[in-house]
Amino acid sequence: MDETKKGVSRRHFIETAAITGAGIAIVPRHVLGRGFTPPSDLLNIACVGIGGMGRNNMRAVGSQNIVALCDVDWDYAGKSVDRFTQDLEQRRTPQGGGRGGQNAQPNPDPVRQGEPVETLQRLVEQLPKAKRYTDYREMLSQQKDIDAVIIATPDHMHATIASAAMDLGKHVYVQKPLTWSVEEARLLAKKAKDKKIATQMGNQGHSGAESRTTVEYLQEGAIGDIKEVHVWTNRPLGYWPQGLPRPGGTATGANGAPLAWNGPGVEKRLAAAIGGNYPVPDKLNWDLFLGVAPRVDYHPVYHPFNWRGWVDWGQGALGDMGAHLIDFPFWALELGMPTSIETISTPFNGVCYPNSTTTYFEFAARGSKPAVKLTWYDGGMMPPRPVEFSDEMVADRNGRMVYKEQFAGEGGVMYFGSKGKLLHDTYGYKPRLLPQKLHESYGLPKQKIKRIQTTHEMNWVEAAKGTTEASSPFEYAARLVEVMLLGVVSLRAGSKIYYDAENMRVTNSPSANDFLRRDYKNGFKLTL
Repeated sequence: MDETKKGVSRRHFIETAAITGAGIAIVPRHVLGRGFTPPSDLLNIACVGIGGMGRNNMRAVGSQNIVALCDVDWDYAGKSVDRFTQDLEQRRTPQGGGRGGQNAQPNPDPVRQGEPVETLQRLVEQLPKAKRYTDYREMLSQQKDIDAVIIATPDHMHATIASAAMDLGKHVYVQKPLTWSVEEARLLAKKAKDKKIATQMGNQGHSGAESRTTVEYLQEGAIGDIKEVHVWTNRPLGYWPQGLPRPGGTATGANGAPLAWNGPGVEKRLAAAIGGNYPVPDKLNWDLFLGVAPRVDYHPVYHPFNWRGWVDWGQGALGDMGAHLIDFPFWALELGMPTSIETISTPFNGVCYPNSTTTYFEFAARGSKPAVKLTWYDGGMMPPRPVEFSDEMVADRNGRMVYKEQFAGEGGVMYFGSKGKLLHDTYGYKPRLLPQKLHESYGLPKQKIKRIQTTHEMNWVEAAKGTTEASSPFEYAARLVEVMLLGVVSLRAGSKIYYDAENMRVTNSPSANDFLRRDYKNGFKLTL
């Protein structure tokens, strides 16, 4: 049997073995002993983009076979992989030194809760055996034993890599936002449906039990009809820079004349100050990092991580956190596509996202559900403080008097209903009804939404094996991301836009339609 047929047969076997329950290749669990997993039950996973969030995704599927690793920067990514050994040592070592004993503490990171140390040990043991690549195209063409691919690259490469993997019948997990453009989101959703493969977007809160309670409160009518929603995040403050000019140039005007100390003059001085000739690091393939994006010289303000604030590669705070926040009103209220979107912001140069934005989405009525106005805030902008909060003041750590009861600092969502309000933190956590007496008298909603008994990533693994459905498949995720990205389209268009979702068209600004799509560069393309 040639390698291609072998890979296809193995994937088919993984998905059907539980149904057929027969075949000489299956190793019965009772033969292996308690706690051992038959090789036929494991998925062969390739990870593309492993220096950042991809590292967490890889750790979450460490019980499977990690057979290939791909990254454009093997200095940054290599250090990320090497830290797993340190993580394992910390898990084995109690605080204060030594091994074992009653003083050993579990890792407090909620992402790690419930992770057996044996899973982390298995991951550490198998990573040196995984083949390493810099170019995902070489990986997909050369390595035929891959069943599934996790993609956690910068946003601009999500669709291209996912599409290539899906063309080969691979199951795909893609970090949020699913894509860089609206058109890409629609194409991936269609391809996932056509290929009948397991897909998942990395909005982990969608799988949380507490988050599903939030949705049940809203769908049960705990606060009545909802016509207004406010969503906020503290990104990008303290996480990555935005509002920057493109690095480079000189701090002089025409013919060497001194620059004025006005807005344009200061921006040009700033560009010159952060500019300079920075050599590309030895282990970074800058051409592959750029991928589908326009040619730009390397600068350390772009990579690693800060790419999110630049239009060429990321989608700013809305692209970063919208999938964790807008997810819940979109899900619970069955919002569909907005009819109009308007984004206002601090100064925006078209190159680097502004420091702060506020976006106004309008959604039409859906059957008996009323029309909804949803407002997004980032970069320090916040919704009005609800009257239900206490007016009690306390001193903060700087001695300033502040309200004792405030919004969660990282972000959250507040729903305005005809019977009260509901407030929850990022990822749908900590739902509470306002006023407090409503929360106390109402109790918990009836549990109607299935609970995910494992991690978001392992839910996808089980979906790939055919034993469950994915929590946030592309069919759902693509529509959520389209809503988010329309906020970015309005920002880039510089105006309020009216949207015809059925035809994927901005009706009042022909030029704004250009921002619904990606102009592919450097020979890359998206296969249909």
